[in-house]
Amino acid sequence: MAMRNINNKNRIFSYLIYHTMESNVWYALLLTLFAGLSTGIGGFIAVFTKNNNQKFLSVALGFSAGVMIYISFVEILPVANHMLEPCFETKMGLWVTLFAFFGGMLLITIIDKLVPEYENPHEPPDHSAMDRIPPDADKLKKLGVVSAIAIAIHNFPEGIATFMSALQGVEIGLPIAVAVAIHNIPEGIAVAVPIFYATRSRKKAFKWSFLSGLAEPLGAIIAFLIIMPFLSPLLMGIVFASVAGIMIFISLDELLPAAETYGEHHLAIYGLLAGMAVMAVSLILL
Repeated sequence: MAMRNINNKNRIFSYLIYHTMESNVWYALLLTLFAGLSTGIGGFIAVFTKNNNQKFLSVALGFSAGVMIYISFVEILPVANHMLEPCFETKMGLWVTLFAFFGGMLLITIIDKLVPEYENPHEPPDHSAMDRIPPDADKLKKLGVVSAIAIAIHNFPEGIATFMSALQGVEIGLPIAVAVAIHNIPEGIAVAVPIFYATRSRKKAFKWSFLSGLAEPLGAIIAFLIIMPFLSPLLMGIVFASVAGIMIFISLDELLPAAETYGEHHLAIYGLLAGMAVMAVSLILL
């Protein structure tokens, strides 16, 4: 009888979650598209402005890290555990949550390792860096194109994470999408700067930086086609725990180091704390 009650609760829970998520699909896709194509903002900054406010970018990147870290630990991971625990009779649900969390980190680590260090798009670029690169137009253009491909590889799991987070509702999806969008701005700069210096074409530089972000909505579409038809508390819990792991890794490995490189250590930390505080208050108010 107890097992029958648990199974009935799981079916009811799955039904409610599925229909809630189904109503948020277009909203989640649009948010993921916005987050991904914000690489174009970085491209615009790189080729249409003379000076970049690096201190502001440092605070913004720290802010994004704060949002992602707080929401992953306080909201997404507990939801994942809440979904998984009823699927098992013992503490196995907690162990599955743990394995999925670190599995998400492992996934993004493997993807990161596939990109050579000297072509890694998360090294913060600037115009002055071009002075240290040989004035070979072909090499510069190749650097920009390879950076665009590398960013696309990195952004694919980010698109899945943004999409799945946004399915939970506006209070989760919007801040995550904004945080990822801010994170993507320096990536757009990384693509646009070498292509602009190689071709002297603002249009080509902006186009490549813009297109490099398409991997995120592509990740969202694949998540929708592959994951959504098989929704269950078990699958959703594993996905959400993995998303939390991906978010934490991105924050610690990419956002915070980039924030410190663009500005000062304290600016990055101030942004981090501000992001956590804003996210905490918004979760209470919403």
